[in-house]
Amino acid sequence: MDIKRIFENNQEWVQKKLDIDSNYFSDLSKGQTPDILYIGCSDSRVTAEELMGIAPGEAFVLRNIANMVPNTDLSVMSVINYAVEQLKVKHIVVCGHYYCGGVQAAMKSADLGILNPWLRNIRDVYRTHKDELNAIDNEEQRYKRLVELNVEEQCINVIKTAEVQKAQRDRNLTVHGWVFDVHSGKLIDLNIDFIKLLENIMEIYRLDLTEPEEQELKV
Repeated sequence: MDIKRIFENNQEWVQKKLDIDSNYFSDLSKGQTPDILYIGCSDSRVTAEELMGIAPGEAFVLRNIANMVPNTDLSVMSVINYAVEQLKVKHIVVCGHYYCGGVQAAMKSADLGILNPWLRNIRDVYRTHKDELNAIDNEEQRYKRLVELNVEEQCINVIKTAEVQKAQRDRNLTVHGWVFDVHSGKLIDLNIDFIKLLENIMEIYRLDLTEPEEQELKV
């Protein structure tokens, strides 16, 4: 990769955009109103806009190793808060992908230094679903199933947040779990039944979203 070539590519890209629409960048600078918050993997082979076939400004994008949503990560929590409360997105998508290096690394016992605490989140997903996963003899199929289950668990982590619960109640915000198949290029909707999935845990995670004044009146 020639770094200088990147700037040449940028100039070519700018000119192509201006040739189509002379106001492209001035319009782009006016702000953003995306309908989707996309939480995906940092893997260099998978880009959000390309796989969804959308233009800049149509999705607010967060990417990290293995598309994780840990509640202790201020970057992740800040993105969700901003997307939901300020941008008013209508959909939140957690998108994993098969043959994810992060998921594969979590399945091995190697000491990976600073990555260990991050990968532990994925190992916790394995622990939660170990009976199902250990019953899969084929290693590749086991990895792929863990990718799917990891997406499911990260969707649950999204739904646990107060701003998402409030937006679901007030304006019907929806959460989706997808997987991108690197081998075929296809985007797969896991069609997660969130109502069924959450019925046993929302007693714990559902938050009282009434205003503080209203709470005082109830006392």
